[in-house]
Amino acid sequence: MDMKQVAIFLFLVPVLACRKNRCYSQPKLSEVAERKLRSHYPQPPEPSLPAAADSPASCPVELYQQQVPQHISGRSLSPWRYVLVSKEDHFPSTYAEAECLCSGCILIRDKNPPQESHDYNSIPIKQSRVFLKRERCDNGDEYYLRPVTVEVKVGCTCVRVQT
Repeated sequence: MDMKQVAIFLFLVPVLACRKNRCYSQPKLSEVAERKLRSHYPQPPEPSLPAAADSPASCPVELYQQQVPQHISGRSLSPWRYVLVSKEDHFPSTYAEAECLCSGCILIRDKNPPQESHDYNSIPIKQSRVFLKRERCDNGDEYYLRPVTVEVKVGCTCVRVQT
């Protein structure tokens, strides 16, 4: 072998090895996914008490006249709740995502009662998270895991209206 062949060999072997996805049976796939998530793609802790995605949401202006909630999602001028999202072909397959409760922002001025103002907008704050997506192998019976980036809404903030 000459130096050119050696260089090509040294370059191609790692590339080909990295492109080869390891296939797993369905029962083994969950175990492998959990291990990979723990070691390579740590997941943030899930918020407590997520709401059902189909339950009605409303802007809680009246709650601001009462005792201040403990969690930041309820104290915000752009409050939110968490709903569960499911994607069966992803690991983790269920995660919590923020849903803004107001279209405007809650304003508290002097001694006036709190009110929702549409001079401002509540918008979601997004964070990129890595999930493992289940993909079918060429043999049709097994699966491999492919890392994918998903934009997850993690909270809401109050912004000025775009003009």
